Amino acid sequence: MKRKINTGLVLLFSLGIISCEKLLDLEPKGNSIYIQQEGDTIFKSANDAEAALGAVYGEFQNEYWQLDYFVNGDAQSDDAYAGADNPANFQIDEYRIDATNSNVNRDWGYLYRTIGRANVLINNVEKINDPALTAQRKLEIKGEASFVRAIMYFQAVQLWGDVPLQLKEVTTVSAGNLDSIYPQLYPERKPKEEVYALIVADLEFAAANVKTVQPHKGYATKGAAHAYLAKVYATIEPKDYGKVIQYCDAVINGGYTLLPDYDMLWNNEHENSPEAIFEVNYEGTSSNANWGASMFSGTEWKKFNIPTNDLVKAFDDENDAIRKNSSIVFSNVSGLWSDANWPVTHYPFINKYRIITYPSPQNYILMRLADIILLKAEALNETGDVNGAAQLVNQIRARVELPPTTASNQEQMRHAIEKERRLELAFEGHRWYDLKRTGRAIEVINSMKGPDGNVFGYNLTVNGLLWPIPQAELDKNALLTQNPGY
Repeated sequence: MKRKINTGLVLLFSLGIISCEKLLDLEPKGNSIYIQQEGDTIFKSANDAEAALGAVYGEFQNEYWQLDYFVNGDAQSDDAYAGADNPANFQIDEYRIDATNSNVNRDWGYLYRTIGRANVLINNVEKINDPALTAQRKLEIKGEASFVRAIMYFQAVQLWGDVPLQLKEVTTVSAGNLDSIYPQLYPERKPKEEVYALIVADLEFAAANVKTVQPHKGYATKGAAHAYLAKVYATIEPKDYGKVIQYCDAVINGGYTLLPDYDMLWNNEHENSPEAIFEVNYEGTSSNANWGASMFSGTEWKKFNIPTNDLVKAFDDENDAIRKNSSIVFSNVSGLWSDANWPVTHYPFINKYRIITYPSPQNYILMRLADIILLKAEALNETGDVNGAAQLVNQIRARVELPPTTASNQEQMRHAIEKERRLELAFEGHRWYDLKRTGRAIEVINSMKGPDGNVFGYNLTVNGLLWPIPQAELDKNALLTQNPGY
C-alpha cells in the first residue's frame, strides 16, 4: 500500500521560500533558506514533523525527478537524443549549453528548494516537545531528511562541481544583522570535496538511524543509504573501491534479490519489488500522479529522450533481445512528425515507462540491486579481482539469457562492465554519470555513431563535463563564480 507523501506541502509552503536582491530586501526569498518570525517554533507536534517529512519526500514528485533527471542522465549521454521541441533540451543533448538555459536554472532551484526543506526538519525536529514523538522517531526523521538532502547534493555536485553548502535556515533578517547572515543567504561555492564530505556524513547518519524496512521503497532505509554510499564512493576522487565493495556487500546481503524476469521491473505488476532499493511511488490520483511517464512515449506529440541509433546497435550487437524489447518499442509515426535520426515507419520510444495516460500510477525506480551488483563488479575489477567481477557480470547476463562475458583481463572487463551497465540500466538516468565518473565521457560521446553508421559529430570538451552556474543565481549572489568555459 502506498502512503501519501505530499500532505505536508502546505505546511512547508507556509514557511515561505526566500530569495533576495543582494542587500536591498529585508525579506529575502530564495532556493533553500526559510524565514519565520524570531521566537516562533516551526514544528510544535509529532504531526507537524511527519507532515514536514512527507513534504520533503514529496519533492521526488517535482519536475526534476519526473523529467529532468532522465534528460540529464540519458539525453546528455549516448543513449538518447533530446527529442521533442525544447531548445533547452537541445542545448543539453548537443553539449552547447549556456548559463541562461532554463533547465539549468530550474534544476538548481528544485534541488536547493528540497535541500532547504530538509534543512528545516534536520535542524528543528529534535526541539519538538511532544510525548507522541519519541526520541527514536526524532532520529529516524532526521535520518530520513538527511538521506534526501544527501541525494540532492549528490545531484548538484555531479552537475556543477563546486556548489554552495546551505545547511541552515535564516530565522531573522534586519539591517543590523545583514552583514553577518549575508554569507548564509548568499553563500560562496564550496570545493566539491567538502560537498562530498557532507553527502557521506548525511548518508552515514541515515544508515545509522533510519529503519531497515519501510511501508514501501519510497522511503529511506538502511539499504538505500548503503546503496547511495557505494555510488558516492565510486564517484568521488580519489575513488575508494574498498568502501564501494563494503557498501555494495551491505546491500547485496541486506535481503534484496533480482527479479527472475527482467520485464517484471517495467510491467507495473511488481512495484516496490525485492530488487528495488529506492523507488518514487505514485498513487495515480489527480494530486499524486506521474505525469513524467507520458513525456517519453506516445504519438500525440513528439516525445523526449528518443533512443539513439548507437544504443539500438549496442543491443543488437549483443543479441540482447530481452532487455532491448523491455527498453525500446518501435512505432509507425507516418504523418505525425519527421526526424533526422529515424525513419517514421520504424520510430523508437522508451518502453520502460508504459502507463502514459494521466493520472499515471507508474513508479520510478531510482536505485535497484542490479546497479549495485555491477558497481561491485567494477570495484572488484579495479582492485584486481577480474574473476570475481566476471561472476557478478555473468549473474546479470544470465537473467536475460546471455552467455558469460568473454572479458579475461582488467581492461577488457572495464569495457564489459561499462557495456553491461549501459544495456541493463538504459533510460534509468545513470549513463551520463557513469561515463563521467569513469573518465570515459569525452571519448565515448565524441565517438558516438549516427544513423548512417558514421561518427555523429559531437564535440564534448572538458568544460562540458560540468554545467554552468545559472545566470540568474550569479546575478543575485556576488559570491558565486562561474565554471570555466561559460
